[in-house]
Amino acid sequence: MLSPLHLQSFRDSSPAGAPGMKRSRFTYRHIQQLAASSTSCPLRVIAHLDLDCFYAQVEMVRLGIPVDKPVAVQQWQGLIAVNYPARSFGIGRHCNVSEAKKLCPDLIHQHVATWREGDAKWDYHPDAAANMATHKVSLDPYRLESRRILAIIKEELPPHLQKVEKASIDEVFMDLSAQVHAILLERFPELANPPPYDDPTEMLPMPSITALDWQADALVDLPGENAELEDPDWDDVAILIGSEIVRKVRIAISDKLGYTCSAGVACNKLLSKLGSAYRKPNQQTVIRNRSVQHFLSDFKFTKMRNLGGKLGEQISQIYHTDTVKDLLGVSVEQLKSKLGEDTGIWVYNTVRGIDNSEVNPRVQIKSMLSAKSFRPSITSFEQAVRWLRIFAADIFSRLVEEGVLENKRRPKTINLHHRHGTQTRSRQGPIPQGRKLDEETLFELSRNLLSQIVAEGQVWPCSNLSLSVGGFEDGVTGNMGIGAFLLKGEEAQASKIGARTATVDPENEIRPAEKRRRLDNSGIERFFAKRELSQGANSGLGSDDTAISGQSGQRLGTLKEEVMSGEPAGSEGVGKADEVLNGNSEPEPGPIITLTCSRCNASLDSPEELQSHQDWHFAKELQEEERVSQTFVNQPSASSSRPGNQKSTSTTPKRQGRPKKVERGQSKLKFG
Repeated sequence: MLSPLHLQSFRDSSPAGAPGMKRSRFTYRHIQQLAASSTSCPLRVIAHLDLDCFYAQVEMVRLGIPVDKPVAVQQWQGLIAVNYPARSFGIGRHCNVSEAKKLCPDLIHQHVATWREGDAKWDYHPDAAANMATHKVSLDPYRLESRRILAIIKEELPPHLQKVEKASIDEVFMDLSAQVHAILLERFPELANPPPYDDPTEMLPMPSITALDWQADALVDLPGENAELEDPDWDDVAILIGSEIVRKVRIAISDKLGYTCSAGVACNKLLSKLGSAYRKPNQQTVIRNRSVQHFLSDFKFTKMRNLGGKLGEQISQIYHTDTVKDLLGVSVEQLKSKLGEDTGIWVYNTVRGIDNSEVNPRVQIKSMLSAKSFRPSITSFEQAVRWLRIFAADIFSRLVEEGVLENKRRPKTINLHHRHGTQTRSRQGPIPQGRKLDEETLFELSRNLLSQIVAEGQVWPCSNLSLSVGGFEDGVTGNMGIGAFLLKGEEAQASKIGARTATVDPENEIRPAEKRRRLDNSGIERFFAKRELSQGANSGLGSDDTAISGQSGQRLGTLKEEVMSGEPAGSEGVGKADEVLNGNSEPEPGPIITLTCSRCNASLDSPEELQSHQDWHFAKELQEEERVSQTFVNQPSASSSRPGNQKSTSTTPKRQGRPKKVERGQSKLKFG
């Protein structure tokens, strides 16, 4: 929190336009961008939470093991998680159980939960490590705890301002920009005032504080001896507020679930992730904008996201270095020439801590897989079916995380892969979309696929079996059940009104009485409704509904122009007639309503007279059309020349009973 001793009058400390007063590096527009969580905003605040040795913590909390005891999580004979007390003995994930016990005889090593062949539920089995052939690893206990942690994070953040991305089972990104903006306005209400001269590019006055309380944060040093003596700017204040929010979230996770986590707070995802690993365990690192280059200078770029693999090795070989400091001297043009346009620019920005990637609240997965390699191989259909039941249960537990129970997302296809010797066979089938998806449905579908593979013969022994689902799509919500169509009286009327409200644009809506009036004048305009339909592909017009209930009263008067020119007519001349015919607004009170024809500017006293006048224009145009020359008539129509139409006018079959020869002075009328 900001100390009251450091607060003073906003205007007294930094009056707008005061000569000689130091101005902020940031503008009023940057404050607006912060509220919108813009990825290009220099005041942006992003946090990354990383659970400390998560699997080990889950087992310690479950078993009630004190935090100072050395603990490792075992999978078969290897280790997949090691807590910090155990690491002090030199134990790492590269060790097997025997080696770890030699380094620390008191090590507590808990095997992960497993599915045992034939069981309907995973469990912690004491003999799992010795029975790899009949057990399959289950990570469900950790997924369940991850879900609880994510729920607490969302509870601690304002629902309408939060942007939370689950990056992995033990990592979360949070875009705190919108929440920081709201708190800034509470503490500095003057920021809500309009900018001087209504110019959002005007520089902000400096914050009305002289010192910031970072509490126990691991604050990355600023370059230069006197840098810390400089007054803080708005990016420092914003990131301080972000660190307060993160601290509150971390305390809530610890108090409610007993888990500790480390955090990084910075201006983007790249830096915040590096920050969370900078001081572990159970600390948070704050990287201010002014300290970015100092923070990155000692890093190896091979430790940065997406630079730890082949790309990082390639860059190291080209420039004979693996440090960020050395790579800063390479120009962007050199990087582009060696790595390509896009990759070169990306590397240039990354080593400088520039990252505009967005915190995505919903990272969509594409598929889910559950598999087992058998040693020794399985030899019967019954054995395979027992494993399919485990696969189905395993996948369904993950589908629950994706929201399958709430119909948020569900897969469309299911796939089974079977390996016999060097031969792999696959079968795929659809997942029924019209009914609830559950574990039993997945199992029956997978069993049917296995039966198809077995029917081919020569499938035993089987060394590997895997089941997967894919083709995820968002679930359909808001559909009316059949009961909604069987309502009577007021219930039916209310249902109709609700459907109408949900589907009709009020700006384009035509009231029933007015629509009937226009349909009753069913003369020439009905002909043009059909005309429009036939020419719609070329002119960009819509269906009969578009012509009858057009978006303006000018529609019928200008429709002929659109058909002849192939382009929509302009909106000039749209006036009171539009409002009266469409019912978009109430007509002004008065004894006389004057309407103007958009074609000849004639004044008319009523919508009916305007319609009649526009019909006269249309009749005149028909008369003129009959006088066109034979040359114009024989030109191919617009519809025959549009892309994809392979039939020419000459090949179109002629109707029987029509004269084949056009008499002099006559012309053919095209009715679509």
